[in-house]
Amino acid sequence: MAASGEERPGEKRSAEEEPVLSLLDVLEEDDALQDEACAVLGGSDAERCSYPEGYVKRQALYACNTCTPDKEEPAAICLACTYKCHEGHDLFELYTKRNFRCDCGNAKFKQLECKLYPEKEKYNTANKYNDNFFGLYCTCKRPYPDPEDETPDEMIQCIVCEDWFHGRHLGAIPPEHVEYQEMVCQGCMDRCSFLWAYSAKLGVPGVTKITKAETDHEDVKIDDCPTETADTQNGQIIKSEEVKVEISKLPEVKKEVKEEEKPSCPSTSGSSDQKYCNGQTSQAVKMETKVPTGCKLEDYRKVQGPATNTAIYWPSNWRSQLCRCAECMKLYTESDVLFLLDECDTVQAYENKGKSEEQETRDPLMTALSSMNRVQQVELIYEYNDLKTELTDYLKRFAEEGKVVQREDIQKFFEDLRSRKRRRVDSMQYYCS
Repeated sequence: MAASGEERPGEKRSAEEEPVLSLLDVLEEDDALQDEACAVLGGSDAERCSYPEGYVKRQALYACNTCTPDKEEPAAICLACTYKCHEGHDLFELYTKRNFRCDCGNAKFKQLECKLYPEKEKYNTANKYNDNFFGLYCTCKRPYPDPEDETPDEMIQCIVCEDWFHGRHLGAIPPEHVEYQEMVCQGCMDRCSFLWAYSAKLGVPGVTKITKAETDHEDVKIDDCPTETADTQNGQIIKSEEVKVEISKLPEVKKEVKEEEKPSCPSTSGSSDQKYCNGQTSQAVKMETKVPTGCKLEDYRKVQGPATNTAIYWPSNWRSQLCRCAECMKLYTESDVLFLLDECDTVQAYENKGKSEEQETRDPLMTALSSMNRVQQVELIYEYNDLKTELTDYLKRFAEEGKVVQREDIQKFFEDLRSRKRRRVDSMQYYCS
């Protein structure tokens, strides 16, 4: 229900002014903003260094360009250390990384000692680093945001190498017609080549560019459901799943059959081969029943298509479909991707954990509002919208510069806000007197 157009005391709204949001709209928008903020930070402790926890399964990390600039050893720090040990430094967000231990104050930091947990070893030997730790991303090795890039594009994180990629640099444009949960870049697909067998069965097709000679359309979207048509990717004809099954069986039929070897028609043979009638191939094809090998990977490899020069997008439940036989477990270990079998490893699981923890501690705003009358509620909405607008504009500057908001920055905002409010109250009292 809208706020019924009630006007703020002493003010008139012009016809061009946006209508007042309903209280429900305000609360829903506030919840969405809080969920977005705590999705990354909610699972991390803002008060204690994460170092004593060892190599944390997943946590929000930051790099300090002040302490470990480019050309020096890469390092990253936890959320709490950004507040306590790196105030006023040039920090940039790394989002989340898996199996990482906080570097703050170790041998990579020449002039800094961690204030929260100084008893650290010189190096965290199991930490893995890439160009992200110097603010460079994707195969193009550019910063984000990139002041020289005028092309609007989203960045997507590979779940294996955890680098971030521009959608246009992944070979296949992220699918829009269906939701996908995770992405594996082409480099990691080639390194973990067994994933190509799963991609034909479980992958979410992206949108692939093809040449005009092959179709009248510039872009082709590959349907989720297998069909009896051929799709084209990177100039290669890739058959859909049902066609692949038929093709995999047809080689069992001899291309040349001597006249004396041809059975008479009709035939009552129970063979899995195609029947021949008067030199013609019969339409009735009796396929032999596939016997499961006990290994999903081997079964998928029998019908897998060729590898493509693209990233692969995956649905939310694809990890549960990976084979867990002894040979495959050995393969995951050798490829250093055992984490793929852990459903709690996903960024989605981490974000859900942060959201649930935030909801447990969130103030019950509706309870407070229920004690107010209608005029007070409308007045609160106006004040809330003013505060939200000012705070959004203030924080936007930090986002554009890629800097982490420090505690003193928030304190300064509210001190300035109180000062402006006092001046307005004093001014109103002066004119009223």
